[in-house]
Order: sequence, then structure tokens, then C-alpha cells
Amino acid sequence: MKKLLAMMVGLFFVCASALAAININTATQQQLESLNGIGPVKAKAIIDYRSKNGAFKSVDDLKNVSGIGEKTLEKLKKDISISGSSSAVPGAAVAAKPAVPAAKSAALKKDASKPVAKK
Repeated sequence: MKKLLAMMVGLFFVCASALAAININTATQQQLESLNGIGPVKAKAIIDYRSKNGAFKSVDDLKNVSGIGEKTLEKLKKDISISGSSSAVPGAAVAAKPAVPAAKSAALKKDASKPVAKK
């Protein structure tokens, strides 16, 4: 029961963090690439722009980055911010494979070693 509860709490945090926006002022290249419409080239361009010009003052400043236009910005607005944590990667939450309890796993191994009875 404790394992189930722990798994549910963990899944909650994974889902909640998946909904958090990526901070374009602190995001890594990998975090930027996780955004819809942003690949390695655009992610590097964002980081290069940020390095040369300092932090973005608004999400709309992203249009100043080469390769990012109005359409791309509109797709990104719900997933980005200029403040907060960039620890989340939208869409990257993968459901964890349920663990087989140790007792059940041992029982399965034990049953597997027995020969199958013919009927």
C-alpha cells in the first residue's frame, strides 16, 4: 500500500512539473529543444541571443531571435516564461513502469523453476 501511495505521489509531481513553463532566461539547450517547434538550431540561437543581449524582458522579445517569428511565438507562449524555474520539460513526462513487488517477483521466479504439469 505504501508503494502504491508513493508511486501516486511521484506521478503527481511528474505531471505537475510537466505543466510548468520553461524559463527562457535560464533554460538549457535540452530544455529549449523540448519545446514544440524548437530544434537544436533555434535552441542555440536563443542561448546565443541571451548571452549577447542579456535576459529577455518579455516573452515577446523572443521574436528578436533569428528563426523565431510570430507563428512560432504564438505556439510557444503557453509553454514559456521569463521567470521561475526551468526544471520542467513540457511533454517529457513519461509514465513510470509499475514496479513488481519483491515478494511477487520472488514468487514468479519460484514458479518459473517448476516444471509444467501435463493434464
